[in-house]
Amino acid sequence: MPNGAPTGITQDARTKGGVGESTLRPDGTLKVTGEFAYSSDLWHEDMLWGQLLRSTVAHAEIVSIDTAEALATPGVYAVMTYDDLPTGVRNYGLEIQDTPVLAHGKVRHHGEPVAIVAADHPETARRAAAKIRVEYRELPVITDEASATAPDAVLVHEQRTDLPQSQLRSTGGTPICGHVPHPNIVHRQPIVRGDADEAAKRADVIVTGEYHFGMQDQAFLGPESGLAVPEEDGGVHLYVATQWLHADLRQIAPVLGLPEDKVRMTLAGVGGAFGGREDLSMQIHACLLALRTGKPVKIVYNRFESFFGHVHRHPAKLYYEHGATKDGRLTHVKARIVLDGGAYASSSPAVVGNAASLGVGPYRVDDVAVEALALYTNNPPCGAMRGFGAVQACFAYEAQMDKLARRLGMDPVELRRLNAMEQGTIMPTGQPVDSPAPVAELLRRVKAMPMPPERQWESSEGADVRQLPGGLSNTTHGEGVVRGVGYAVGIKNVGFSEGFDDYSTARVRLEVVAGEPVATVHTAMAEVGQGGVTVHAQIARTELGVAQVTIHPADTRVGSAGSTSASRQTYVTGGAVRNSCALVRERVLDLGRRRFGAHHPAWATAELLLEGGKVVTDAGEVLADLADVLEGEVVEVEAEWRHRPTEPFDLRTGQGNGHVQYSFAAHRAVVEVDTELGLVKVVELACAQDVGKALNPLSVTGQIQGGTTQGLGVAVMEEIIVDPKTAKVRNPSFTDYLIPTILDTPAIPVDVLELADHHAPYGLRGVGEAPTLSSTPAVLAAIRDATGLELNRTPVRPEHLTGT
Repeated sequence: MPNGAPTGITQDARTKGGVGESTLRPDGTLKVTGEFAYSSDLWHEDMLWGQLLRSTVAHAEIVSIDTAEALATPGVYAVMTYDDLPTGVRNYGLEIQDTPVLAHGKVRHHGEPVAIVAADHPETARRAAAKIRVEYRELPVITDEASATAPDAVLVHEQRTDLPQSQLRSTGGTPICGHVPHPNIVHRQPIVRGDADEAAKRADVIVTGEYHFGMQDQAFLGPESGLAVPEEDGGVHLYVATQWLHADLRQIAPVLGLPEDKVRMTLAGVGGAFGGREDLSMQIHACLLALRTGKPVKIVYNRFESFFGHVHRHPAKLYYEHGATKDGRLTHVKARIVLDGGAYASSSPAVVGNAASLGVGPYRVDDVAVEALALYTNNPPCGAMRGFGAVQACFAYEAQMDKLARRLGMDPVELRRLNAMEQGTIMPTGQPVDSPAPVAELLRRVKAMPMPPERQWESSEGADVRQLPGGLSNTTHGEGVVRGVGYAVGIKNVGFSEGFDDYSTARVRLEVVAGEPVATVHTAMAEVGQGGVTVHAQIARTELGVAQVTIHPADTRVGSAGSTSASRQTYVTGGAVRNSCALVRERVLDLGRRRFGAHHPAWATAELLLEGGKVVTDAGEVLADLADVLEGEVVEVEAEWRHRPTEPFDLRTGQGNGHVQYSFAAHRAVVEVDTELGLVKVVELACAQDVGKALNPLSVTGQIQGGTTQGLGVAVMEEIIVDPKTAKVRNPSFTDYLIPTILDTPAIPVDVLELADHHAPYGLRGVGEAPTLSSTPAVLAAIRDATGLELNRTPVRPEHLTGT
C-alpha cells in the first residue's frame, strides 16, 4: 500500500452524536492541521512520474508527432501517443463516448492531451514532454452559436455515433437526430405546456431580456492527481481523487483491455470537486503508463494544467420573455437557453435537461415555451458544476422578475411571493410538486432578517478601508459609495433525473471488538469535503445504537454509490446506509430472540430498538446488552437502495416526471458600490433555505455558506476568458482567474427551515446546490439597485459600472 493511502476512520467511542446533532467531522482536525493525506501526497518508493503533453492550438489536424528525442532522454521509461493504446477502445465519456484518450487525427480544444510520458523524476518527465514535436495544420474555430450552426459550419465531430439509429436522418450527408437540428448541437430539450403565444395576448405587461453567463471554474484547491500501481495478476490499482469511482471504472477498464475486477480503485484524499472531478482527467493515462512500464506511476497536475484538465461550468446566452397581468400574476414565460458545451459532450445532455425543466423558476406558470440546447464548439469542454444548468437559468429568470416588478411598480419580493409555487403546483414538465415548496415563506424570512448597519467603515479613527469597495487597495474613503439591496430565489432538483437508475450500495457490519459493539460502514461514496463520512456515522449510531463507528475507505470492492453530485449523497447513499443498518438490526434482533426470547415476553411482543449499546423496548425497558446478543458473531449486510423512479422528458414537449425532489433557497444581498470607480463590496448575503431535515445542522450551515460564496464569485469576479478568435484560454491561473478570499466573503446569516419530505430518508432534502443558484442574481439585483444599470451579464466588472 502506498504512503498516503486512506485508512479507516473511527471516531472516539465517547462520541454519542446521531442524526440531528452537529457532530464533529472525523477528518476535520486532520484537514485543518495539515495532516490529512490528499491524492497529491500519495507516494510509492519506486514510482515514476507521469506528464501530459497538451495541444497548443484549439482546432487543428495533427500532421505528425515525433517522440524520438523524448524517448532518448535519460530517465524516461515510456512515451505514448494514440497509436500506442492497447485496445480498439480509445474514447471515453460519461454519457457519450466522444472524448479520445489521446488526440488522434485532430485536436478539438486548447490543452487537449496529445501524448504522455513516464520518467523517474517530475522535472525529467516535463522536459521530455516538451521535446515531443507535434506539427499542426490549424482549422477554423467554432466559438459560438452562429459559427456552430451555420449551414456550412465546420463540424466539431465529423462522425457522431451517439444517436440511436431509429432517430437518425440524413441532412447534408451528416446523420443527425430529429430533435437535434444540427450536428454541432449536442442535445436539445424543449418544454412546452399550454399555449404561451395565446397567453401573451392576456398580458398587460411583457418584458424581454438577453443575458450572458460567463464560464466558471470549480477552482478546487487540490489539483487532479493519482497513483496507479500495477498488480501481479496483470491488473492495476488506482488511488485517485474523483467524484464517482464506479463511473471511472466503467470508462477505464475497456481502454486498458482489462475486466473490471482487475482494475481496482480506491478513493484518495479529495481536495474539493464541485463537479470538476466527475469526468476523467489523468486516470487512464496513469494506468496506461503503469501497465506499460510495470512500475507505479503518479500524475499530479500543476495549476496551469488543472484549468485544462477538467470541465467547467457552461457559459450561456439566455433569451427570456415574461408576461403578467397588471396585478402581477404571471401569464406566460418564453425562454431560449443556449449553453456552450465545448469540444466534448461530458454531461451536457443532462445539463440541458436541468436548464430546460427548471428554466421558469419556482413559480406557478400555466403557459410555458422553453428551449434549451448545448453546442459543440472548440472552446474548453464544459460539464458538471454545482447547480448543473439551473444556475444559469436562475440568473436570467430572476433578472426578469426584477424587471417585471419595476414595470408593474411592485415590490420585487411581493411579486415573487404572489407567483410562488407551493406543494401541489404543476411544474412546466407536467410533474406535480408533491412535497413542501415553501418559496413564499423563504422569501418572507430572508426579507425579515435584520439589515446590516450602514456605513460600517466609519469610526472615530477614520475610515476602515477593509469595509469599503476596493478594500485594502485603499481606493476610496466612502465618497461615491451607494448601498443597494437585492433578492432572488431558486429551484434545484436533487438526485439524478430523467429515468436514470439512481441507486447506492452500503455494506454495514456489526461486531464486538474489545467487549464493545462496533459498526463498520463501507460504501463507494466519494468524500469530497461535503461531510458524507460524518453523516454515515451518525446514521449508523441512530439505527444501530452504537457509539463507535468505523468508516471504511471508499473503493470498488463494494457496489456503486453513484456520484457525489446532484446534492444526492446524503439522500441516496445515506438512504442506503440507513437501509443496510435496518437489515442488520433485524438480524441482530432475530439473534436475540433465539438466544433470549424465553427469558422475557417482550422479545416476541414489543417493538424493539437498539439504543446505547443495548436492546430496548419502545417503552425504554432494557432486554439485553448488544455485546451479549452478538456473542462473537458478526452480522454483515450489503444492499442496494433506490429512490422513487423518474422518467425521461418527452423530446418534443418536455413533459414527464423527470425529477425525484426539489430544493429551494432564497437570498438577500446587500452591497455597497463605488459608482465612480466601479468597485463592489458585498456587505451581506443572507440566505433562507428549506432542508427538510438537518441531519447535521453545522454541516448544513457550512454547505449553504459555501454554495453562497461560489455564487458570489461568479457574480462579481470569476470567469474563464476564452479568446473568441483562437478559442485559447487567456487566464489559466489563480493570478488571473479570481475567486473570493476571506476578505471578499461577507457575513452569511442562514435561516434553516425544516419541512420534511416524506418520500426521503428522515424527511431530508438535498442541500449543497440550491444556495449557489439564488446568490448570484441577488448580488446582481443589489448592484442594479445601487446603480440603476440593467447589468445583464456575469460577472459584473468595473467597466460595466463606469461605462469605460
